[in-house]
Amino acid sequence: MKTFICLAILLICQITASAQIFRGKSEATTITFFSKSPLEDITATNSKGTIMMNTTTGDVQALVTMLYFRFKKPLMEEHFNENYVESDKYPACVFKGKIADKPDLSKDGDYKVTVTGQFTLHGVTRDVSMEGTITRKGDVITISSKFKIRIADYNIRVPSLYVQNIAEVVDVTVSSEMAPFVKK
Repeated sequence: MKTFICLAILLICQITASAQIFRGKSEATTITFFSKSPLEDITATNSKGTIMMNTTTGDVQALVTMLYFRFKKPLMEEHFNENYVESDKYPACVFKGKIADKPDLSKDGDYKVTVTGQFTLHGVTRDVSMEGTITRKGDVITISSKFKIRIADYNIRVPSLYVQNIAEVVDVTVSSEMAPFVKK
């Protein structure tokens, strides 16, 4: 019986040790959105998003605080936070998903992946699927993805006065250099 318990503990420790959780380095994670419009293109960048990935299970989670998006013009930033995403009511957008057909991320290489899950923005949660690339080189994993968001799908209303200024579909680019997560 003692042998069985020792083997069970050893197996649990081995499974836990093989689980690899990676976290995006704060200085190397960028979320950008781009809105093309007839009057003026709008670009905003957020360098304070948190992205985590478990390479064993394929689970991916991201949290992006809306107030950290930076714009070319302060008035754009003010309108974004007060009138569109209502950052006081909905301070963050969240993604929780899983890599479909997860590649063997224990080996160096470039991997095309599809991630499916739930994306919550402006208080609305929708099922989404995004394509991206994961690159593993030693202890560093880099992820990148480009996808589109239809703002009406998330109940983001654009006043008729500004309809010419903001695109109905916004391009989003995510990139993050990730390192093994160490609990402190």
